[in-house]
Amino acid sequence: MPELPEVETVMRGLTPVWEGQRFTRVIANRPDLRRPLPEALGQRLTGAIVTRLDRRAKYGLVETDRGDTLIIHLGMSGRMRVDPETLEKHDHVVFETGNGRVVAFNDARRFGSLDLVATGEVTAHPLLANIGPEPLGPDYGLPLLKRIFADRLAPAKAILLDQRLIAGLGNIYVCEALYRAGIHPETPGGVVSAAQLKLLAPSIPQVLAEAIAAGGSTLRDHAAPDGTLGYFQKDFAVYGREGQACVACATPVARIVQSGRSSFLCPQCQPRDKT
Repeated sequence: MPELPEVETVMRGLTPVWEGQRFTRVIANRPDLRRPLPEALGQRLTGAIVTRLDRRAKYGLVETDRGDTLIIHLGMSGRMRVDPETLEKHDHVVFETGNGRVVAFNDARRFGSLDLVATGEVTAHPLLANIGPEPLGPDYGLPLLKRIFADRLAPAKAILLDQRLIAGLGNIYVCEALYRAGIHPETPGGVVSAAQLKLLAPSIPQVLAEAIAAGGSTLRDHAAPDGTLGYFQKDFAVYGREGQACVACATPVARIVQSGRSSFLCPQCQPRDKT
């Protein structure tokens, strides 16, 4: 599933295409994706001018001059294809703008979604209402990490994946950030030392910023709107590298399973009992 860097890459790619432009036609080729599409989506967006594009956690936000915001969730396989030569079977919603550009929301698995809500009600929308601070925002920092880790029995990885505590982090970048901080993903939050949290605090935004600069990570379906593939996966230190040498100490990278998901770590750099 696209994580924060991938969604950020998509929204940055859409900005020069959509910002300040009027939707001249919006065509829904099916009534639903993961959920039913907003009623009369095409009619409600046609004629509207895009005033701002943004991101909240793993969701893209497109504000219009009509006081509505389109919430885009890419799901497992969603892509925004800009100026496709031909439309494909899974181009479920097609947006045309006054500058002659065409953007197709392509989602083969249909786990994505589109919602259209009043801009003033975006933060109260069920998808966004209970999401924590942005790891690239002003409310993020060491004090936040100290607060969300303090006295918790939950594993460090589970804490960072909890969208109610911190927004937008997924499996890939949590594994990479924990590696940089020398924290075993199974370490209970309350056991993580102050020194480790001090390392973790900058590691999270650093790994996210590096991934955004690289266009995200292309593992299966992700591509920027212009079709460019992300390449941060070439810089993974541990994720997906089971059995390969740690980039720091040459110890083979290990894989464990937590809550049904793979976690990757270096047993030497991230010992389970390190405090």
